[in-house]
Amino acid sequence: MPESRCGLLCSQCAYREQMSCPGCVHISKPFWGDSCPVKSCCENKGKPHCGECESFPCELLHQFAYDPKQGDGGKRIEQCRAWSKESPVV
Repeated sequence: MPESRCGLLCSQCAYREQMSCPGCVHISKPFWGDSCPVKSCCENKGKPHCGECESFPCELLHQFAYDPKQGDGGKRIEQCRAWSKESPVV
């Protein structure tokens, strides 16, 4: 089961306990601001996470993954790929 829309592993997030955040798949508004563009995009398309999108990996996700301050060097993109491989084919 995906922990986030973008591939971030919420279980490894330093803010999870501090902010009592259950992860973006379980909240309507993120604790860090009014909205998250990646979360909004996935939900508007009815996708559980970015890896299920026909545009994956898109420029928006790439910007998040490789952001100099908040990025993770593409780990979230690889996580979305892994989640997609785990998803049952319907």
